[in-house]
Amino acid sequence: MTIVDGMDNTDRLWEQVLGRQASADFLYAVTTMGVYCRPSCPSPRPLRRNVRFFPSAPEAEAAGFRACRRCDPKGERARLAQAVVRDACAFMEASEAVPSLDDLAKRSGFSKFHFLRMFRDHTGLTPRSYAEGMRARRLHSALANGERVVDAVAGAGYGSESRVYEKTGSLLGMTPGSVRRGGQGERIRTAFADCPFGRLLVGATGKGVCFIGFAEPDEALMGDLRRRFPKADVTTGDPALAATVRAVVAFLEEPKQALDLPLDLRGTAFQQRVWRTLCTIPAGETRTYAQLAAMAGNPKAIRAVARSCATNPVSLAVPCHRVIGSDGDLTGYRWGVPRKKALLERERQAALARG
Repeated sequence: MTIVDGMDNTDRLWEQVLGRQASADFLYAVTTMGVYCRPSCPSPRPLRRNVRFFPSAPEAEAAGFRACRRCDPKGERARLAQAVVRDACAFMEASEAVPSLDDLAKRSGFSKFHFLRMFRDHTGLTPRSYAEGMRARRLHSALANGERVVDAVAGAGYGSESRVYEKTGSLLGMTPGSVRRGGQGERIRTAFADCPFGRLLVGATGKGVCFIGFAEPDEALMGDLRRRFPKADVTTGDPALAATVRAVVAFLEEPKQALDLPLDLRGTAFQQRVWRTLCTIPAGETRTYAQLAAMAGNPKAIRAVARSCATNPVSLAVPCHRVIGSDGDLTGYRWGVPRKKALLERERQAALARG
């Protein structure tokens, strides 16, 4: 029997293998196969009598076992794939036109099928979807900086304006002219208030709340809103927002129910879908980014889902704080991880009180 971390409780380790526990910190080897694996390996479970346990890859290899090719316990294939995908992304970023799958695969040195699978596994997107997202970001940035629509469209790599207008909802979430105007001609009413986490800023258009920020100085919160709507007419201290502000403060103090507010959300079709899905997570519960991606109908788009959470303009109303890492880690949060932890704890306590 091999002792792991000074313990010989192999029954407990075997249970983790049967459960394919991803967080387990040991390896198991199969004597009939001559390989060693992570407990989360997708291979069929071996017979218990043919299994040995090891604390690390060097010890398993010293005993004569080789690394499994499926679960890659040494991480060598994963590191190679990450390098290939990073290179492909950088190549697409530097290219004026969208490279073909053939060109990307040849550059990587792998077959088209193998390269496509690696790219999907690491980005949650196909190369074309990634490239389209990249072009959309270029287009949005150029328009937001005031470039003429025709110049921004050409600079982002689109063949014609008509292609952009045909897909304006999925590319930008609004017309190119609206992005270029940066809110010009729009009036955004704002109001500040004190809340349990410091200062709070709420902004709203005629359609609904377009910004909620908190836990930063007034100047920083207002700066964030103005970056999103650089040319809008922003008015402060609007008493008409008093009821909305009270609702947000009450939610922060005691989150007994969802923060139900009229919203003016502007984003791509994918972002809108992610934000709507976030609103279905009950208070007091969490979901991982992978679970959220599956709920949004695109299980592989984990990174794209994470980016959509990070760009959520109305925190609390769209509860991105309820999304955590696959290992239970709180990961990043626009308003600070300690506040994310506090929000989740308050929601859990409120859920328990409701019974």
